[in-house]
Amino acid sequence: MLRCSLCVHDERTAKIDIIDGKPLCRECQIYLKHPIDREKVRGELEELMKKVDKAIVAYSGGKDSVVALYLAKEVYKIPELEAVMIDHGLMAEEAIENARRIAEHLDVPFKVLRYDYSDIFREALLKGQSPCRACSKRTMEKLRKYAIKNDYRFIITGHELPFGQHPYRLMKDRVVQIRLLSMMTEEERFEILKRLPFEFPELPGYTTNCLILGPALRRYWDKHGNSFEQRRVAALVRYGLMSREKAEKELQKPGVPEWQWRLVSEKLGLSAEAPERE
Repeated sequence: MLRCSLCVHDERTAKIDIIDGKPLCRECQIYLKHPIDREKVRGELEELMKKVDKAIVAYSGGKDSVVALYLAKEVYKIPELEAVMIDHGLMAEEAIENARRIAEHLDVPFKVLRYDYSDIFREALLKGQSPCRACSKRTMEKLRKYAIKNDYRFIITGHELPFGQHPYRLMKDRVVQIRLLSMMTEEERFEILKRLPFEFPELPGYTTNCLILGPALRRYWDKHGNSFEQRRVAALVRYGLMSREKAEKELQKPGVPEWQWRLVSEKLGLSAEAPERE
């Protein structure tokens, strides 16, 4: 099986060609023609942050949103800042406690908005699909409406991949989403976490906050034979933001504890039968 020599794609997840004697996926071929300038992206981000005097942080209690909150408060020193969590019904209790503890540690107001995303999660598990895109889209729309209602123009998120060549995007009604961790390496993020009272939950998949991810990844693996996180993780490796070794570990089929299957299944009204252990 051909494997891309630059990222972690293989023939199961991307079209791969032999270029100058090396296997390269189509995504890496495009990247090599139009590489992302890390310093330019970070420079654009620095200039933008000088204009931000009031913002909300999309605050899930996971490691990346925690780093984003720290940067917003301690590095960029945004005068008026609020940490807003969207609890979709399957947030890990450890994540909620992490969120509360660190918001208090940083002296940032913390608000939880609770909604029911069971329709998204139920469909994803039943069909063996990823729930993440639909979940993210709904969450950003709820945060956008919250921002407008409370006179915020900026929403800061903890994404490390920029929007193409830029660290921000313009949303409806002139609300601006800022990916504050754009082009920040995993090592840089973990160095910041060491300064904070963050506790890593033991959850399957790459997540540190979401109970649905492990079961959804497992269902997808059983149906498709790979991870729905393949493209995102491949991009992280391609941009030099994650090591190949760590990426390959994150893309393995996850084991999901029985208590998590039972909890998720009960909340979604599904059969609690878990996949057979390997």
